[in-house]
Amino acid sequence: MAAPPARGERGTVTSAGTPTPAGGAYGFSAPRAVALLGGFLALACVSFALTARFGEQSISLITALTEPTSSDALIFWELRLPRALLGAIVGAGLAASGTTLQGLLRNPLAEPFVLGVSGGAALGATLALAVGLATVGEVAPGLGGALSHLSAPVLFAFAGAGASILFVLSSSRGAAARAPYAALLTGVIFNAFASAAITLIKVMSTPDRIGGILRWLVGMLQFETVGTLALSALLQAGAVGVMWALSGRLNLLSLGDDDAASLGVPVAATRRWLLLASSASVAGAVSLTGLIGFVGLIVPHLLRLAFGPDQRLLVPLSALGGASFLMLSDLLARLAFPLFNEDLPVGVVTALLGGPLFLALLRRRVRLGQV
Repeated sequence: MAAPPARGERGTVTSAGTPTPAGGAYGFSAPRAVALLGGFLALACVSFALTARFGEQSISLITALTEPTSSDALIFWELRLPRALLGAIVGAGLAASGTTLQGLLRNPLAEPFVLGVSGGAALGATLALAVGLATVGEVAPGLGGALSHLSAPVLFAFAGAGASILFVLSSSRGAAARAPYAALLTGVIFNAFASAAITLIKVMSTPDRIGGILRWLVGMLQFETVGTLALSALLQAGAVGVMWALSGRLNLLSLGDDDAASLGVPVAATRRWLLLASSASVAGAVSLTGLIGFVGLIVPHLLRLAFGPDQRLLVPLSALGGASFLMLSDLLARLAFPLFNEDLPVGVVTALLGGPLFLALLRRRVRLGQV
């Protein structure tokens, strides 16, 4: 007869010798995973259809699909469809990064911007906007092809995010690589520096450019080209794929570094790869949309409460849930156009939705003695 599973304070070791995090009531099984993934994929598809179909101006979908030269077709194919795709890509990356960082830092209130990536991206984009650069061609006129038509703020933001990633990872090498909060503290410090630099740039900028800087910092979904969307989708697919592939190791890291190492997990290397993947995902998202908060905090937290702490399930569910959340938030922002006579930044909507929900979740955790 097989020996019964051994249970510890932080997790369970099954009779097959496979450790799993605490929370056996949410046990992982293939049928359950397939059912949940199918349901969230359907939710994402419905959200995408609604976001592409509706907006501040009413259009006829039949006309858009049958008359390529009509104004309805222009709005649908050139404006709404790319914007919905961008919302799905960015939302998936932010939420998947959020659940990975929450598991890696063992803190369900962590979120993607704590690593300093947002600060580096914001500083880069602010520099480009402050000097009035519109495309990469203005920076390097010799560049040809699609690269010369890239948005300069996007490229500068990605460069700033990449520099911040290298800084954070290089500052938390060696023995510090085993500490879950080493990269976090480095990122907080870098964000503080970037925030001060951005404030200085805003003070020195002309009034006509401050508006563009503020709108970027609050987070907006722009109308990107097909090439930019394809590159962004490839980046997010690779980053989320790495996070999903290492989700089993991330489960073991939740037992503690010593326990994970005793079970054969290369702790420092796993943490470094997860930090790199999540940072690259956030860099790609922030460089295109600016600072959109709460997606990487609220979505993973709610899914963890509903479906348990298993990262093998949380990473893909968070990606699909984050995509749905950001697309629907953008739909609300566009539907509110008649009220404000202006296109609201989606970052404002996610903050208005996520802020009260976050406070409610925080009060619940305090009441249960979990904070």
